[in-house]
Amino acid sequence: MAHTIRDRSAPLIEVDDVCKSFPGAGGAEFVVLDHVSLTLDEGEIVALLGKSGSGKSTLLRSMAGLIAPTSGEVRYRGEVLRGANPGVGMVFQSFALMPWLTVQANVELGLQARGVAAGERRARALAAIDVIGLDGFESAYPKELSGGMRQRVGFARALVLEPDALLMDEPFSALDVLTAENLRNELTVLWARPEFPTKAICIVTHNIEEAVILADRVLVLGANPGHIRAEVAVRLPRPRDRRSAGFEATVDQLYAILTGRDEQSSAARIASPGPLTHPLPAASVGGLAGLIEIVYAHDGRADLADLAGELSFEVDDLLPLVDAAVMLGLLEVRGAQASLTSTGRAWYTADILASKEIFAGVAAERAPLVRTIVKALENSEDGTLRDDFFRDLLRGGYAADDIERQLDIAIDWGRYGELFDYDADSGELVLSAAVPGR
Repeated sequence: MAHTIRDRSAPLIEVDDVCKSFPGAGGAEFVVLDHVSLTLDEGEIVALLGKSGSGKSTLLRSMAGLIAPTSGEVRYRGEVLRGANPGVGMVFQSFALMPWLTVQANVELGLQARGVAAGERRARALAAIDVIGLDGFESAYPKELSGGMRQRVGFARALVLEPDALLMDEPFSALDVLTAENLRNELTVLWARPEFPTKAICIVTHNIEEAVILADRVLVLGANPGHIRAEVAVRLPRPRDRRSAGFEATVDQLYAILTGRDEQSSAARIASPGPLTHPLPAASVGGLAGLIEIVYAHDGRADLADLAGELSFEVDDLLPLVDAAVMLGLLEVRGAQASLTSTGRAWYTADILASKEIFAGVAAERAPLVRTIVKALENSEDGTLRDDFFRDLLRGGYAADDIERQLDIAIDWGRYGELFDYDADSGELVLSAAVPGR
């Protein structure tokens, strides 16, 4: 079935130079979105693709009018939003169904809130339930449904409103692989029907293949703060064949963008690497060792898209490991190809003690927060500092949860390399040279 190109001349939603920040610790502002502009036009599916922390969900909620921008504007059909967007329906990652209501009653909720008469509510709800394939389950309660069936109710609840735009926040990520694939296919079938009332779809995802399967355009978001790094047009007929050269080339292109070294914020690009501008990727030493072992088994070179497919990994699973390996000088990435460096080979092939020494050297030299901790401990009177000291240092650049994640990663790396020890009870970090017996 060839995809019919719809008229894309009329923008439904416009995001114009939007910034969004939230209050941070110590009175500092935590910037989530930084001067983001985009349009969602009639007749297209747009995917927002990025790692965790790139502001994808915040951007989608701004488009829905659920979050007001700190600066900039969001417009629906040319009118600036001053509240909830009247022309959108939303589907969330969590099913968010009312457990005490039946399937039909859950689907009718939005219509009831809009004051639609009971008879019309019932007719429209039953029609939506029919469209998403839940006939016979109208009187069932959410506890009686599988995860896939619950998400179908979420789709019906959004579609019953006949929205101009359907906004979806990782709607398939909580489902098993086969159920997610089935729902994606059904969505593309619905989209191809001329009578389908929704004129545009915007989906947040961190699954590259999902973006290429569904979207006409993919907007790749960078992080720290969230910004649009690239736009990739997907000019492939539907249904899309994962084995086609065009599909594989588009997947590789997106991997190359996501692993590009231009990801850092503008501040990071002009400053020397520091813990506030160069956060540690969310990767454990064990995860890094596993990645290096797999690349080594591929003769020291692997295509990231193929690797993700082999491991059934998504972007948020694989790319932090790749970013960490690149930061530490264990891997080199060109486009979508990852290759072991000489240091990476040496680390993998060394015995335990030698591998710890290699890791200690690269972590102390190349991982900014680890380097900061080591230098601070070296300059302290007795080689000991409390973790709160480093929390205070990080408050200028991170939200509270991110501060804890950064410290956890740094402590994991530092302990493995025996650069310092950590006592969770006292909250003290101790330079290894100051630890008795070392």
